[in-house]
Amino acid sequence: MKTHSLLVLFVTSLLFFSFKPLTLQTSSNKTTIHMQKQDSVLRHVVLFKFKADASDNKIKNVEKSFKALPSKIPQIISYEWGLNNSPEGLSKGFTHCFFLTFKNEEDRAIYLPHPDHKAFGALLKTILDDVLVVDYWTK
Repeated sequence: MKTHSLLVLFVTSLLFFSFKPLTLQTSSNKTTIHMQKQDSVLRHVVLFKFKADASDNKIKNVEKSFKALPSKIPQIISYEWGLNNSPEGLSKGFTHCFFLTFKNEEDRAIYLPHPDHKAFGALLKTILDDVLVVDYWTK
């Protein structure tokens, strides 16, 4: 009996923390329960294309400064970056991809005007040729 109660408690907790609230639909004699996983997060993808005369030192400084943002802005829940290595030849000169994750749009709204983010943006003014930003909710 005690093992059964613990199992029920475990399964109930798992469902509670893993799914959004239940949506009930009733029609005739049938009730359907729809559950949606709470694994959707907001991704913020940033691609940089540097000017041809941008020095390696300045580009390294941009990489280092972007990497420091998560320690300064707690709304960033994950961060990664990398250099383009696609063999397709479709990069249009974009070499750097930065990938940030936020829990919600409110956290992104704090990040965008954040003083540390603005200071980082100031580093780019003289060496950045183009930037592309795409945000999306994961599915």
